Amino acid sequence: MSTINPPKALLFDVFGTLVDWRTTVTHTLSTQAALALNSPSASVPTSVRLFASTISWPDFAQEWRDTYKTFTASQSSPSKKPQKNAFKTVDQHHHDSLVRLLAEHNLTGLWSADELHAIAQIWHFIDPWLDASPALHDLSKSFILCTLSNGNVALLRDLAAHADLPFSRTLSSEHFGAYKPSPLVYNGAAEHLGLRNDQCALVAAHLGDLKAARDCGYQTIYVERFDEEDWGAEEVMAAKREGWVDMWIGLDDQKMSLGGLAEVRGRFAVGSGYVGGRGWGGMADQAKA
Repeated sequence: MSTINPPKALLFDVFGTLVDWRTTVTHTLSTQAALALNSPSASVPTSVRLFASTISWPDFAQEWRDTYKTFTASQSSPSKKPQKNAFKTVDQHHHDSLVRLLAEHNLTGLWSADELHAIAQIWHFIDPWLDASPALHDLSKSFILCTLSNGNVALLRDLAAHADLPFSRTLSSEHFGAYKPSPLVYNGAAEHLGLRNDQCALVAAHLGDLKAARDCGYQTIYVERFDEEDWGAEEVMAAKREGWVDMWIGLDDQKMSLGGLAEVRGRFAVGSGYVGGRGWGGMADQAKA
């Protein structure tokens, strides 16, 4: 990423990168469990009450998130082609996996079918990281802003409205019948925007996502978020040394800029293209000099 060839479009991963799923989902699960257990009209079996009183809802939320990762990875083979009527959406997965996890934890019966549906929909209303909305509003003055998420279209539109995320386009894996990190998603998104792949930059808090985008010719911007990276420490350090991430925003870089996307905004210096002697790519540009 250089001052000569900045991207025309910034495409954003959403879960973890723009929104803080862990806080919202954990709060929803614990709150709804308390309501069910304390409701005078709820008929929660005694055994379920016992298991619900000892479960860790933060751990349950992480398990729920992990099922999503397993599900999307199983549908992301580069050899797979879109098949009509064969694509299972993330909304469908969130509901089905919630039912399954509750059964595994002996919690079937804690919530009614209608309550389960409502809880599964919480992924449509995740609160954003505090830096997300203000930074995106500024970045929208200079770039095409677009989602590129495994979330389905309806989910992403609800999230954008809830979190005030000003996207000009909403692109989802649902459009391409495959999940990231399938090349079908990255190549299809650039084509949809009418751009070359190298005119697009993916912004994400997950190096695996960025590596797949890079392999498709995208520019890459890494925004580290607390406890969000799937790669181990050695893999992360190797990626940093190798320099294939064009703009690297670590947690330490965010201390003075009020958040990861605020730092991205600062490095792009919306309207001028240069800030603090570091150029578009900041550290990556220095390493290549």
